[in-house]
Amino acid sequence: MRIGELARRSGVSERSLRYYETQGLLRSERTPGGQRQYGDWAVDRVIRIQALYAAGLNSKKIAQLLPCMRDTDGGPSEIATPRLVTELTAERHRIDRLITDLIRSRDVLDEAITTASALQPTVASHPDTTGPVRE
Repeated sequence: MRIGELARRSGVSERSLRYYETQGLLRSERTPGGQRQYGDWAVDRVIRIQALYAAGLNSKKIAQLLPCMRDTDGGPSEIATPRLVTELTAERHRIDRLITDLIRSRDVLDEAITTASALQPTVASHPDTTGPVRE
């Protein structure tokens, strides 16, 4: 598939796909006319790359990680080093902490929403005193 089709199917811009190539995250074949061609495997790879970026990993770390992931294109034949596994485990713990913090924030918001909702009938029966004063 061409770059435009990959962009459409993965939800990523063509510019991002070209960037992924320069960073060694994605590979393409070239047609005799120089156009990029990707296999169907590329959609899954791009979705994984996006998920790793969303998790806070940078392109260098993602490039180290991709060979450790199953990919239908086979990917490079590198083996994960103990150091990489340690770094990835640390990233996993960081993400777990972020999730815990987000859940705590959501719980606080839920409490505020519940409290504000319970006050709605009372607030509705009183005139609005928060607006500008009119004379």
